[in-house]
Amino acid sequence: MDTKFKKTFLAIFVVFIVLALVPFLIPMGAYIAQIEQAASQKLGVPVKIASLHFAVLPTPRANVKGLVVGNNEDIRVADVAAVLDVTTLFDDVRVVSRLDVDEPVLKQSALALLGAIAARQGESSGPAPVELRRIVVAGARIEMDGMNLPTMDADIALAAGGKLEKALLTGSEGKLSIDLVPKDAGYAAEIKAEKWTPPVGPRLVFDKLTANLEYAGSTLKFPQVEASLYRGSLIASGKLDWKKNWRLSGSIKTNGIELGDATRLFTRTVKVTGRITGNGKFSSTANTPGKFADAMMLDYKFSVTDGVLYGMDLVKAASLLIRQGMTGGETRFDELGGTLYTRGKQVEVRPVHIVSGLLAADGHVKVMPDKSLSGKIDADIKKGISLVTVPLVISGTMDSPMVLPTKAALAGGAAGTVLMGPLGTGLGVKAGSALDKLFGGGE
Repeated sequence: MDTKFKKTFLAIFVVFIVLALVPFLIPMGAYIAQIEQAASQKLGVPVKIASLHFAVLPTPRANVKGLVVGNNEDIRVADVAAVLDVTTLFDDVRVVSRLDVDEPVLKQSALALLGAIAARQGESSGPAPVELRRIVVAGARIEMDGMNLPTMDADIALAAGGKLEKALLTGSEGKLSIDLVPKDAGYAAEIKAEKWTPPVGPRLVFDKLTANLEYAGSTLKFPQVEASLYRGSLIASGKLDWKKNWRLSGSIKTNGIELGDATRLFTRTVKVTGRITGNGKFSSTANTPGKFADAMMLDYKFSVTDGVLYGMDLVKAASLLIRQGMTGGETRFDELGGTLYTRGKQVEVRPVHIVSGLLAADGHVKVMPDKSLSGKIDADIKKGISLVTVPLVISGTMDSPMVLPTKAALAGGAAGTVLMGPLGTGLGVKAGSALDKLFGGGE
C-alpha cells in the first residue's frame, strides 16, 4: 500500500471518527429548554424532554429520550429518533425520512388531546418547515379504564403536507392487524384477527374475525363484522360515538354457536349446551368504554337446539311434586327458545319455551346481579292420554339452581290424591294451578 493511499485512508478514518464524536462534544442540554418552548407553542400543550442527542452516523438523526406531552402527562414516549433526509438539508422544507417512536404510552385523555392538536395544526397557515415521510411505532400502549388493550406496532406512510397515505397496525402477538387508509373527511380500516380476544367484555375467543370500519370526527362505524367462534358464526354492525359520553349501539346475528364453551366465560360450570341461533339489538352508554358491559342493554331473540339444561330436572320436579324442592339433575331438550333481555348485570329471559319429549314448558327466568335466580315455568307433562300442567318456581343461584312446584299446585295435588287416589293428583294440580293464576300466586 503506497504512502498516498495510506494518508487518504487515514484522513477518511479521522473524518468518520470526528463525525461520530462531534455530537458528544457539543452540549445539547442548553438547547432542550428552547426546543421544549417551541414545541409547546406549536402544539398548544406543555412538552418536556429528558435528554437530547444528535448523531451523524450511520445517518444524520436526532434522538429524544423521555418525551412527555400534555398537562397530565397524557402522552409519554421512551425514545424518539428522527432520521433526516440529507438531500433536503439546505431546502426550505426539510424532510424527515423516518421517525422511530419506541414504547409510547397514551392515556385515555390523549384521544381528546390529539384531536385538539390536529385541529390546531389545521388552523395554521403556510407550509411546515419539516415534513415527515414515515413513522414507525414499536410497543405502543393505550391506557383506558376497565380495558386491557394489547400492545400495538404501527408503520405509517405520509404524503406531502403530512397527509396519511396508509397505515398498518399489528398487535396481540400478530393475532390482530388493521389496515388504515384515508376516506372522505376521515379514515377507513380493515381489521383481521385470528385466535383473538377483545379487550373489553366477556373473554370470547374469535377463531377468525374480519371487520370494515369507518372513522370520522368522534364517530366510529362498523358496518360489517363477520366472525367465527365456538363452531358457529356471528355477524354484527353498529357504531361507537364519544362526543360526550361513550355510546355504543348496533345489531347482532348468531348462527350455530356452541353454548357449552361460551357459558364457561360466565359461570364456573357449564349450565346449558346446544347450538344457539338468533338475532337482536344492543346499546350501551358509559363514561368509559371499559364500563360498557355494566350498562349493556340487549334484546336478543334466540333458539337453542339439541341441548341439555344442567342443574335442574324439570320433568322430575313436575312429575313428583317434591315439597322441599330439588337441585341437580338435567333436562334434555329438543328446543329451547325465548328472548334474552339484559340491563347491565341483570339478565332476563321472557318468554322462555322448552320442548323435551313428553315435556313442554313456558315461563320466564331472571338472573340478578348477584347471580341469584327467580322465575316461574308452567310445565306440561303428558301422562298417558292426559296432559297435566304443573307451575314451577325457580330460585337459588346460577351455580345451584332450585326448582319447586308452587304451593297451590302442591296443595291441589295432595287434595286430589286424598279424594280420588293417584288419578286425582293431576286434577288437583289443575285446580290448584287455576287458583294460582286467578289470584296471581307465584309460590
